Amino acid sequence: MPEAPVDRLTTRLADRYRIERELGSGGMATVYLAFDVRHARKVALKVLKPELAAVIGAARFLAEIKTTANLQHPHILSLHDSGEIDGTVYYVMPFVDGESLRDRLTRETQLPLAEAIRIASQVADARRGDA
Repeated sequence: MPEAPVDRLTTRLADRYRIERELGSGGMATVYLAFDVRHARKVALKVLKPELAAVIGAARFLAEIKTTANLQHPHILSLHDSGEIDGTVYYVMPFVDGESLRDRLTRETQLPLAEAIRIASQVADARRGDA
């Protein structure tokens, strides 16, 4: 049975990151909670799904990495590290502990107006690139 991409990463990145568990998965990537051994901190490790890489290639994900690396804003996670191991592309960003907006909306269905405006303002501010 072939080795899963996360198992390859776990083995090959053991001196840098200790992968603890999956945090979530979307259409393009899976995000894992990891421990940055060098800096003694929790991080999020985002890994391109291998089946997607095989079909469309890694170019879009690599463009996401490049874009993320050049963003600096209080409401946008910064890029700590990135790389490729045996065809598996990944990048590392800060881990933010807490509930995702998606989970909160699933739980509450509707946010209080002031909270919705606050979140929308932060997203709009980040999209403009203003600090």
